Amino acid sequence: MSEQQIASNPTVQPAKRMDPLAVLVRFQSLIGLILVFAGGIIFSPRRHGVILFIQPDNIANIVRAVSETGIIAIGMTFVIITAGIDLSVGATLGLASVVTATLMVSGGFGLITTVLAVLLMGICFGLVQGAISSKFRLEAFIVTLAGLQAARGLALVVSDNQYINISYGDGPGLAPPIFAILGGRLFGNVVPVATIVFLIFACIATLVLNTTRFGRYVYAVGGNERAARISGVPVSAIKIAVYAITGFASALAGIVHAGQFNFGSANDGTGYELTAIAAVVIGGTSLFGGSGSMVGTIAGTIMLGALANILQLNNITPAMQLLATAAIIVLAAVLQSLVRRREGLGR
Repeated sequence: MSEQQIASNPTVQPAKRMDPLAVLVRFQSLIGLILVFAGGIIFSPRRHGVILFIQPDNIANIVRAVSETGIIAIGMTFVIITAGIDLSVGATLGLASVVTATLMVSGGFGLITTVLAVLLMGICFGLVQGAISSKFRLEAFIVTLAGLQAARGLALVVSDNQYINISYGDGPGLAPPIFAILGGRLFGNVVPVATIVFLIFACIATLVLNTTRFGRYVYAVGGNERAARISGVPVSAIKIAVYAITGFASALAGIVHAGQFNFGSANDGTGYELTAIAAVVIGGTSLFGGSGSMVGTIAGTIMLGALANILQLNNITPAMQLLATAAIIVLAAVLQSLVRRREGLGR
């Protein structure tokens, strides 16, 4: 429609132009993932003319390496969309790995009983944190920081500050041999089982967030809590539920961790909360709440893993890997802030 037609008919509004910056933020994880993979191909070491970075075994190693933090990041996405945060997830993973090993090795529990008990423990841990934060109107940062300390303390008590090794077989002190499958690979010994667990959980979480009433309520609470409450959304219940989800995700990651490494330790999962938050933010989920996607989180998780992998292939020091990750996190946060300023939602 021409400008003259618009001027002659005041009821006709000009088409709203898409903000390029908003588009960039919306798809930043996918764009970043493509750029990292392109960089990986360009800068990858070669052996006999073969690009090591894109070899099936290396790709499988990348996704396996991020499976645990990816599972946690999926749970964290629910929380951050509601404008919350959960700092206890790494410690909960450590607690779950210790309890998993203890139940099977010392308690003589079977696989299904152990898995259900550990997952229930994670859910309850998240429920308690969510209830405390919601009931007493405390900042989630403080509540989950205390939860981090509590989970580490419980893990130390259960394990007596010792590694609990998992050996397989039939009889006292031995775990069910089937549990070892979590450290194995399927489909021609290529695809890690941990990766399959991660992807299945990601698919379920994506469906829940995008197709259910609960998912719509999560976005509503994060977008405008007061309006959501007036509209009849059970805000407190939703807030408690998302922390139960992170508890479940952390416990699931702890089970996978114990299965992959064949031991449980109270110190496992240290720093995982920061990696998970980074994956969620890089994936485009706003720390201010109300927007985000599971697809973005998955892409952000794989992007961080791919970046670390290509740096390792080129013998870049871990210090430089941390600096590169920090730069990406800051860039993602800055882009989100700029978009909010343009939309008049922030300072």
